[in-house]
Amino acid sequence: MAARVQVVTDSTAGLSTHELLRHPLTVVPLQVVIGGTSYDDGATSADAVAEALKTFTPVSTSRPAPQTFAETYAECAKNGAEAIVSIHLSGDMSGTFEAAMIGAKESPVPVHVVDSRSLAMGLGFPVLAAAAAAAAGEDAITVEAAARARMKSISSYFYVDTLEYLRRGGRIGAAQALLGTALAVKPLLTISGGRIVPLEKVRTSSRAIARLADIAVQRAGDTPVQIAVHHLANLEKAQTLADNLATRLPQAEEVVLREVGAVIGAHVGPGLLAVVVGPH
Repeated sequence: MAARVQVVTDSTAGLSTHELLRHPLTVVPLQVVIGGTSYDDGATSADAVAEALKTFTPVSTSRPAPQTFAETYAECAKNGAEAIVSIHLSGDMSGTFEAAMIGAKESPVPVHVVDSRSLAMGLGFPVLAAAAAAAAGEDAITVEAAARARMKSISSYFYVDTLEYLRRGGRIGAAQALLGTALAVKPLLTISGGRIVPLEKVRTSSRAIARLADIAVQRAGDTPVQIAVHHLANLEKAQTLADNLATRLPQAEEVVLREVGAVIGAHVGPGLLAVVVGPH
């Protein structure tokens, strides 16, 4: 008989209330600090973060403590889990994965900790794949394999109005090379190997958004695909982008439109548009 497996993730996956209720999932929140006050990710809105950034109010983020993970895993075991698969945002962008690894050492049941090498629905889609496998009664090895298989197919592309917020948070990675020309271009970025790297430089925001759509369509190909469009304080353009992709990709199983949470928002800044593409 297969072990009962609980899937754990963190708040940067940005999963909806419906998704959390439908699947066997536990979410550990990161924290965002606005003007000296700390909030769990999800307890304050990304719009509040966007406004704070615009008004130069200090904003920072922090990972969950290892003890928080240890307590979460213990609670899962108390509730009947015989094994846990814990899937988190890229370890190159946050210490969350490392904290989960430390916390796992104190768990009363085995914990498989997975670095998704991504974030937002680039993390969320693999988490949902793992949760579906867990709900079907698969063992922990199979549940982990479902997440890893989904991870391999996913690509994330995004546009930011400025690289300044990524620079402040130290998440800019190889895109640092674009800083000298940041005023002259609108950068398109991607996530490769768990890090943010430059993809293309274009001259206008409208061209950048058009390229996001073109790149996503090309990456999707003709196969069934999951699509997520993310934004921060940029709903109108995000809706237009999502509608465009839904029209151009009739084989899409879904086109999720979702604002990023406060923690991601603190690092990308207002105006973000992102597309996560997951062909099957």
